[in-house]
Amino acid sequence: MVTGIGARPAPALRRYVDSYVGFDLRGFAAGVHCGPPSRMLTAVISLADPLEVAAGVGDGSPVTRFSSVAGGLMGRSVAIHHDGRQQGVKVALTPLGARALYGMPAAVLAGRLVPLDELLGALGVELADRLRAASTWAARFTALDELLLRVVSRDAANDHVRRMRPEVAQAWRLLVAARGCVQVGAVAAELGWSRRHLTERFRGEMGLSPKTFARVLRFEHAHGLATAHRLPWPEVATVSGYADQAHLVRDWNEFTGRTPTAWRHSEVLLGGG
Repeated sequence: MVTGIGARPAPALRRYVDSYVGFDLRGFAAGVHCGPPSRMLTAVISLADPLEVAAGVGDGSPVTRFSSVAGGLMGRSVAIHHDGRQQGVKVALTPLGARALYGMPAAVLAGRLVPLDELLGALGVELADRLRAASTWAARFTALDELLLRVVSRDAANDHVRRMRPEVAQAWRLLVAARGCVQVGAVAAELGWSRRHLTERFRGEMGLSPKTFARVLRFEHAHGLATAHRLPWPEVATVSGYADQAHLVRDWNEFTGRTPTAWRHSEVLLGGG
């Protein structure tokens, strides 16, 4: 059984936090879940046993145990090892949220997994304790709102937010709106920058180049279609903007370490989160 419940954060947080998702996985054989790369940074707080996570799938990346973990923007899936059951809360942050909550640009965390309390200190410990003590998802989401609002209200956090170049934030929004199906040169032209300047500035803030981020966005769209709707692979490729199915297969291999067919056969969370 896979249970998932989502919630939107408080309005004052929505520049920084995209969503909350509570998940409860049980009754499956032990295995490895591919946590796909996306447009958001992710923090996960376990409500049970520690998470066992590696920063890549099938590539020899070491598996580390975390009671709560924060990750930056990724250019590949993370491997989440499970024994058939997991319970926790996932928080999706915008790149601006990395500055507001962690006091650093998203680039510092790109491709990395770090303990959440290493970034939030005592508040990270308090957050995990509050979530584990709560008996309902609604109470957990309320606790998230309360504690994250406490962080973003700090003057220091606001100073960090103001340091993000507005052109970089606009480039992120344009790429996200197009689901990656836009030329980087066109985005640069809209900003009045050269492509090279945009690439340097974007990578310096996000940790990925705009071209790589566009590929992540296109894959994220395809992954959502394949997960939620179980569409045939040629249709997934067409709808998500790939040139053809072979193009989709190449990216799927790169981002998950598996062919689309092998991923579909092995992934236990299809339709569940």
